[in-house]
Amino acid sequence: MAKDFNQAIIMGNLTRDPELRTTPSGQSVATFAVATNRSWNDPSGERKDSVEYHDVVAWGKLGELVSNYLAKGRKVLVVGRLQTRNWEGQDGSKKQRTEIVATDINFVDRAGESMDTDAPAKASSDAPSKSKKDDVQIEDMGEGEINLDDIPF
Repeated sequence: MAKDFNQAIIMGNLTRDPELRTTPSGQSVATFAVATNRSWNDPSGERKDSVEYHDVVAWGKLGELVSNYLAKGRKVLVVGRLQTRNWEGQDGSKKQRTEIVATDINFVDRAGESMDTDAPAKASSDAPSKSKKDDVQIEDMGEGEINLDDIPF
């Protein structure tokens, strides 16, 4: 039997600063959104653009690092899985949100760098380092069980 596969990979710019919260059990969780742009030519040859907004959740140490090192406008590469949450709103209406639960986040630009570049930041021992903060790469934090009751939002 074939295994199921749930993986999302996006690269874009943060639309707001990450918001770090702590669950009642003490688990850190950061939330932020990433905008991805798409351009194409319609049948008449006119250039069209569209933007998609993706909600991202980063748990534990990954969430803490995101909160410390990322800000609105920064370009990131996010790898994770799609998860849909359902809840009932205060008015009794059913609500639903699909998010990317991040497992890996790479900073594509450096802090203070122009946000319109598509070239990833490259750390080199020959290049002068601006600061330790600029060269951070966040790695996979593993597969942990997520208790939806612990989500503070």
